[in-house]
Amino acid sequence: MLPVLDPWQACAAAADVSLAARASDEALRRRRESRLASLFSAAAAGSALYRRVFAGRDPTGARLEELPIAHKKALMRDFKSWVADPALDLGSLRGFVADRANIAEPWLGRYMVWESSGSTGEPGIFVQDAAAMAVYDALEAMRRPVLRPLQRWLDPWGLTERVAFVGATGGHFASTVSVERLRRLQPGLADRLRSFSFLQPIDALVAQLNAFRPTVLATYPSAAVLLAQERRSGRLTVSLQEIWTGGEGFSRTRRAFVRKAFECPVANSYGASEFLSLAFECSLGVLHLNSDWAILEPVDAQGVAMPPGRPGTTTLLTNLANHVQPLIRYDLGDRVTLLAPRCACGSRLPAIEVEGRDDDTLVFRGARGALPVKIVPLAVSTVLEEEAGLFDFQLVQQGPGELLLQTGRSGADTQAALEKASRILRDFLAAQGAGGVRVQCRVGESGCCGRSGKAKRVVSSLR
Repeated sequence: MLPVLDPWQACAAAADVSLAARASDEALRRRRESRLASLFSAAAAGSALYRRVFAGRDPTGARLEELPIAHKKALMRDFKSWVADPALDLGSLRGFVADRANIAEPWLGRYMVWESSGSTGEPGIFVQDAAAMAVYDALEAMRRPVLRPLQRWLDPWGLTERVAFVGATGGHFASTVSVERLRRLQPGLADRLRSFSFLQPIDALVAQLNAFRPTVLATYPSAAVLLAQERRSGRLTVSLQEIWTGGEGFSRTRRAFVRKAFECPVANSYGASEFLSLAFECSLGVLHLNSDWAILEPVDAQGVAMPPGRPGTTTLLTNLANHVQPLIRYDLGDRVTLLAPRCACGSRLPAIEVEGRDDDTLVFRGARGALPVKIVPLAVSTVLEEEAGLFDFQLVQQGPGELLLQTGRSGADTQAALEKASRILRDFLAAQGAGGVRVQCRVGESGCCGRSGKAKRVVSSLR
């Protein structure tokens, strides 16, 4: 069965996104207010949870800042009351995403489903209908920066591009589902758009990329840096024309290193499982929030709004596109700063700064004088989540062959879970060429936080 797509809604969303890019501040404000009122009405009508929230008042007249803050753990616990379609059953959805064969398959014939990582200690299931997918598709198509204007003019449909996505390809993550959905909707892309797993040894990944010969790379910043090192060494021989990154923090130094290694432009973006396309960079490298479809509220630890120019302790998201699974003042956990001055690029979409994940790449000695083995942090997190079922953890590299795996939880069951995870982790590292790594387990230790405000999950003391 083909993935979810409504051609009429897709065309309407594309036209609206195109017009909004040139809209005035007042026109953007009216769009937000109208869509917020529609979201409130839909939530009050379809979600038992939000019927209780809006009880006794007209939802279309409610003020966003007066509504309660929503947290993923509580919403997932009350999933049946949260969602606006009674056919959405959490147990069935969990079973659906447990099967990798279902990636990009439509649930009940009308929903796209993906899962979030457990970076905040609780994995989530997110369901998108055709209307939400139309908005995400339009934002991806219309607002992604044009890094090569002449090439876009000569080849507007990208028929000469070969795109490689490097990430966690074995789970129902938003990026993986999106790539596979695009491949199924456009069969002509099947040979020119491929996913490659960063869970395999780096030499195998490099060999696959060399064989595929991509012109565009889409990946995470830490993986881009690792591949740039392979390019500098001469082992990775691909000739890229542009690189798209997202999902992690990307310092100027690391970004410059990647750009110089591949001799091509690099563009970063900001998205989440809860809203696929939150912000894209302009020609000046500034992130612009898609504020016609998403509202972000940086707040302090007490939930008080932060003024422009000051980052919050966390950020609240309101997704104006998804009426099936209302995300209203949802705690993203990211630290976002709204920038007061209008960007010099001329865009009326608000400029933002995001402090994303800043986990560390792990480096181990290679066997018998071989090259060092480097493991990107998202690969480690994926293995511990997907294979070991461990979400509340911190992994600290204390030496070339020494790891500490710890969690804030305690008890005999937790200790057993950590021991199981350590065995799975050792097997994974051995398969990457880093054998003989020792993993110490410790319960009752919560770990340190990074610049993003989230607890760092993968930390190296060898940096």
